[in-house]
Amino acid sequence: MSNTTQLLRFITAGSVDDGKSTLIGRLLHDSKSIFEDQLSAISKTSEKRGMAAVDLSLLTDGLQAEREQGITIDVAYRYFATPKRKFIIGDTPGHEQYTRNMVTAASTANLVVILIDARKGVLTQTRRHTFLASLVGVPHIVLAVNKMDMVDYSEDTFNAIVAEYRAFAAQLGIHEVTCIPMSALNGDMVVEHGDNLSWYKGAPLLEFLENVAIDYDVNTADFRYPVQWVCRPQTQEYHDFRGYMGRIESGEVAVGDEITVLPSGRTSKVKGIVAYNDKLQRAYAPQSITITLADEIDISRGDMFVKGGGNPPRVEKEFEAMLCWLAEAPLDKNRKYIIKHTTRMVKCLFSHLDYRVDVNTLAHHETDKLNMNDIARVAMKVQQPLVFDHYQHNRATGSFIVIDEATNNTVAAGMIV
Repeated sequence: MSNTTQLLRFITAGSVDDGKSTLIGRLLHDSKSIFEDQLSAISKTSEKRGMAAVDLSLLTDGLQAEREQGITIDVAYRYFATPKRKFIIGDTPGHEQYTRNMVTAASTANLVVILIDARKGVLTQTRRHTFLASLVGVPHIVLAVNKMDMVDYSEDTFNAIVAEYRAFAAQLGIHEVTCIPMSALNGDMVVEHGDNLSWYKGAPLLEFLENVAIDYDVNTADFRYPVQWVCRPQTQEYHDFRGYMGRIESGEVAVGDEITVLPSGRTSKVKGIVAYNDKLQRAYAPQSITITLADEIDISRGDMFVKGGGNPPRVEKEFEAMLCWLAEAPLDKNRKYIIKHTTRMVKCLFSHLDYRVDVNTLAHHETDKLNMNDIARVAMKVQQPLVFDHYQHNRATGSFIVIDEATNNTVAAGMIV
């Protein structure tokens, strides 16, 4: 496998018992991505439970509490690879009280697989998970209509579910959805086509995952480079070296490019680019590099390099955002919190709570407080200006987390609108 093989991060989401864990187990099993001792362990557990076949969901339901309850509580991550691509899978909880777990997992995903039980059709939880996927800007959505074996692999049932789901997705502005009928239990349309869905002419799930285009999931047009560290080696060889270390969050940069340092607005030209002791002429997102400039400018951690043209970022102390409250303790509007945005940390206040979203019905409700798993539109003020983009335009510079300065716990995740 090439070291440059693309990595696809995807999550599964759906109602309880829709078969998310079984689907991931089937992907791992049929793609030969599990070890013999793992298979032996889950085979013994399945026998103890009196099951006739191996329960593949046990491959992901690793927490003891999940094994006892038969449900997924936390986000269980699994890794596997094929000759075409590497994968990180996040198996997210189906219960509403674990909304925060799904939001966290979806925030870095390229794709979400939303499972539907063919017997039940589109449920409230299906709508909730679709809304959350659209909220955090997951670029690709796959609708997996599972348990087709329980409805005699009916094409009419599949088409009716797809029509209802597409109508709902269109209300959220989602128009590109790939719909696949399958039976995770029997393996139909997961890795192989199987023998029971001959009327479906599309690719199985794994083949789609291997070939879906993710090159443009990262903003390639607008250069954004938050400075993480100012490098001043105290050695004789590099005593005059001053480099600015960080990761390119979007766009590209080349030696000779003119850049602007925000929020100060000072300009300079890129003198050199270094990555792992290699000198580069050009670098792209999401490479981690060190940039040297032609001029000596007062630059510190949290500043951002950008280039002219395209869509300039906003540099402001006040903004609005969609916020998912993660903490058990409710939001206290009278307290100061800390925002971590890219590499900058600043104190903030919640100046206003516009509304809370009912994630089941999408209705907006007036509110003056936020509890765990609540999602709301809020207005915020920060102590120092932030350099940011609209979240839908640039996920890296449009997102942030909120930290309780008393406990240092992460209490919320936000997306700037």
